[in-house]
Amino acid sequence: MANANLRAEKTYWIVVADESHAIIYTRKTRRGPLQKLLSLDNAAGRKKAGELLADRGGRSYDSFGAGRHTMAKEKTDPKKHVAMTFAKQIAERIGRVTHDGSCRGYALVAAPRFLGMLRDAVTTTCKFEPFKTIDKEVVDKDTAFLQKLVDRD
Repeated sequence: MANANLRAEKTYWIVVADESHAIIYTRKTRRGPLQKLLSLDNAAGRKKAGELLADRGGRSYDSFGAGRHTMAKEKTDPKKHVAMTFAKQIAERIGRVTHDGSCRGYALVAAPRFLGMLRDAVTTTCKFEPFKTIDKEVVDKDTAFLQKLVDRD
């Protein structure tokens, strides 16, 4: 019986995010008060694309023909790559708590340009879908606003 009392309480997670910042809230019931669990920061998400490229590949001529092309191997936009990496970090946290059973369910609230990346990342780490997704940029909003937004049907 002592082990049962030591078990973590099962909660719902509300993940509010954009490319540069994420806040994870918990609640005991699906419509209970939100409690801030943790905040994740992605400083690279605030940088401009030019600042993210330390060194770009040069240009080269083909050994035959008249072709000239870049030597860069990276085809993805650097800002998109940084955002995808951050989405994977968030998804890994969600995956861990859903896998160990300490999370009953989760909701994703993210900026529209980031929500798709986050959903894609979560599908690889989590065994079930979010109970709610909201495509709004609200990372900087207060807890009362977020609670009303998530509880809206």
